[in-house]
Amino acid sequence: MISDRRWRGEGSDESGKVACEYVNRLGITLHRYAIVPDEMETISATLRQWVDVERLDLIVTSGGTGLAARDVTPEATLAVVERTIPGLTEAMRMITAKKKPEALLSRAIAGSRGKCLIINLPGSPVAVRECFEVILPVIPHAMEILSGKSHT
Repeated sequence: MISDRRWRGEGSDESGKVACEYVNRLGITLHRYAIVPDEMETISATLRQWVDVERLDLIVTSGGTGLAARDVTPEATLAVVERTIPGLTEAMRMITAKKKPEALLSRAIAGSRGKCLIINLPGSPVAVRECFEVILPVIPHAMEILSGKSHT
């Protein structure tokens, strides 16, 4: 979860809980969970640590993808990923915008660094659920390709 308020202990991270539920549905063991402030360097450093040192295969962030001045998750993620995967976030925006047009304002990105898939999700639990429902079917295949187990 990326949120100044949650990082300061103001409220609970409901969107992070939803994201963890979906990761578990994929059969993936959760190795790391953190709440970090809306600080570009902190976000990027955490992502790099989890990819380069801890060798995680999947990182899902929630929060910091909107238009507010402190919403820097996409920029922090772009500083880390080697390749973007625009189809994931394009699909999330287009499908969720049918229910809530404001979803088109999300700046979330998805990409890869080495063998790790990194996906930004919005900060609301409802939006995390809706976005995960869109991309859930393709995450295992993307992870297989990144791991080198599949080439198609």
